[in-house]
Amino acid sequence: MSFGGYVLDHLPGLLLDAYQHASAVAQSVAVAAVIGVLIGIAVYRGALRSAITAAAASAILTIPSFALIGVLIPVFGLGVTPTVITLVLYALLPIIRNTIVGLDSVDPAAVGAAEGIGMSRIQVLTMVELRLAWPSILAGLRVATQLLMGIAAIAAYAKGPGLGLHIFSGLAQIGSANAINNVAAGTLGIVILALLLDGVYLLIARLTVPRGIRDTDR
Repeated sequence: MSFGGYVLDHLPGLLLDAYQHASAVAQSVAVAAVIGVLIGIAVYRGALRSAITAAAASAILTIPSFALIGVLIPVFGLGVTPTVITLVLYALLPIIRNTIVGLDSVDPAAVGAAEGIGMSRIQVLTMVELRLAWPSILAGLRVATQLLMGIAAIAAYAKGPGLGLHIFSGLAQIGSANAINNVAAGTLGIVILALLLDGVYLLIARLTVPRGIRDTDR
């Protein structure tokens, strides 16, 4: 069977798995965003704290995803839970790092002006610093999302949702008629999802980042 014919025959299942794949990544990035931004806010004012936190988050990326999922399976079982925990942990580094970088890059004069008109510390953080750091934070979310798109395929090892099921199924049946089509369908689906989500981030940046800041970043 040709690849196109295989995709048409299995389109409903592929679309469902693509939705679950994107949903798992989006939810994991959302959770990691809350955790990562809060950690970044907590440590960015101290150089040593920032360095230690970034190093700890970097250490997570040195753990092979297979190994991390394998460690989590005995504790949380198969399915969505070990998948989401793994994805959240891998997403933390770019989000924490970019939050710290973004907050560090805020012009002290802007902070001083805000304090000068009577803003509280919380107001300065939420209305000035985080807004000015938003382009950097958004870039971290974008990197984390692209990183997780590939790692989420490994979730099939833990019976998690997503297009990785097609890749693992195809690899397990190498030599059969549609093994390569199965692998190719899962892989191509992940690539297409990654491109679509990247386009969403570009749209969010255009809608939420002031033109003056975008022009400065260029």
